[in-house]
Amino acid sequence: MTSIDDMATEIMRGLTEYADLADTAMKAAVKKTATEVKKEISANAPKRTGKYRKSWATKKTKENSHTLEMTVHSKDRYQLAHLLEKGHAKRNGGRVSGKPHIAPAEVHGEEMLTQLIEEALS
Repeated sequence: MTSIDDMATEIMRGLTEYADLADTAMKAAVKKTATEVKKEISANAPKRTGKYRKSWATKKTKENSHTLEMTVHSKDRYQLAHLLEKGHAKRNGGRVSGKPHIAPAEVHGEEMLTQLIEEALS
């Protein structure tokens, strides 16, 4: 016969094991999503010389035992990101239309992360 204390210990052990597996699965989902968002931005970015496309990277911003935060950013062409995404005024008047390539990748990344986490936890 199992005592109440033994049962409580086993339940806590099981919950701790599940939490560890969930943390691992969520961190893997965040890493995969960040990489895919970077690839999508690079693939859809405007190309003149190709340096802007190649400048996109992922970076681990914050990590502890339960969380992982990744950032997708342009390493050395970050000044262009807003101008190319939203458009800008020309020197002698008029406007250059924007070419959205960051916002669609962000939306797709949110959907992908949600799907990966749901699959991992089910």
